[in-house]
Amino acid sequence: MSDRQQLADVESHSPGSEEDVDGGRPSAPAPRRRRGRRIALIVLLVLALLGGGGVLAGGLYYRSVNSSIDRVDAFQDVPRESRPQAVAEAQGAMNIMILGSDSRDQENSSGSRSDTIILAHLTKDRSSAQLISIPRDTWVHVPRSKSGHGGRDAKINAAYAWGGVPLMVQTVEKFTGVRIDHVTMVDFAGFKEIVDALGGVEVDVEKSFTTKYSLHPSGSRTFEKGPQTLDGAAALDYARERHAFADGDFARIRHQQQVIKAILDKAASGGVLASPGKLNSFIKATTSAVAVDESLSLVDLAMKLRHLRSGNLEFFTCPTKGTGRVGTESVVFADTAKARKLFDAVRRDSVSEIVAAGK
Repeated sequence: MSDRQQLADVESHSPGSEEDVDGGRPSAPAPRRRRGRRIALIVLLVLALLGGGGVLAGGLYYRSVNSSIDRVDAFQDVPRESRPQAVAEAQGAMNIMILGSDSRDQENSSGSRSDTIILAHLTKDRSSAQLISIPRDTWVHVPRSKSGHGGRDAKINAAYAWGGVPLMVQTVEKFTGVRIDHVTMVDFAGFKEIVDALGGVEVDVEKSFTTKYSLHPSGSRTFEKGPQTLDGAAALDYARERHAFADGDFARIRHQQQVIKAILDKAASGGVLASPGKLNSFIKATTSAVAVDESLSLVDLAMKLRHLRSGNLEFFTCPTKGTGRVGTESVVFADTAKARKLFDAVRRDSVSEIVAAGK
């Protein structure tokens, strides 16, 4: 299956299929010149972090990286009249929608994948960032796409299959009330390459468990409770697993957030910054697959965020009332009152209120 076809797929148990309505599923557009599948979820923050180390002299390396990254037209089909208005008091803040996928998840033999949706808020003074995960099965209204698909309630990740990135932008904006400034698309299967380029990462495992699916030759992997060093394959298994936990996808979200922070911590370490070989391998691994919107300049953003460290990042999950069923589908119901309070704080760039609402 080609990268273009893979990017059009969503989780097979999701209503992200217009088969529910008209018997056919449209393919979402793929970013131009998409070359690899390695993880770049944190490439924006990582490149900014590395810039602070003074290792990319003259900005030439940044420009080379910036010019090689794939671009996607994320806003072309988003109706201007439907978009949330920017808030004056938050002028200068930035909201980035991060779409993650897992095209090599063994659980999905059909090639469909688990989707990850994160709204990353960068404060106007660039002193911190708040990353809010929206569960992929959150039941929302998906606006009608330009091609006529959607226009009904569904799991939030259905929007990508029905209208690509522009419909995802429109759906997330409608759900959150937050205006999306930029978009980046990545693949979680690349955790392996990123982590291996760093020489492993440190993760504190919340409880002992055995995975149902694994990259290990045995087909499963056991994790013991407590701090441990994970190589790339183990980190990917850890970030994928949901069956071993009563809260399923919510546990997977927690683990993905853990690994993201661990990658940032390791990337910021003196050993990586001081080693040209490790640094180059890490940069290549993080940039070879990322696709960003047409207007995002990693050079400019990196310089603005050069003082940001993982300690300035905070991770949250959109408030929910838990899971339930709509017809035959298992879905996540948002706690609309709490979610509205959280995302309103994001709109106004009020970090203290974001933290309070996200607890």
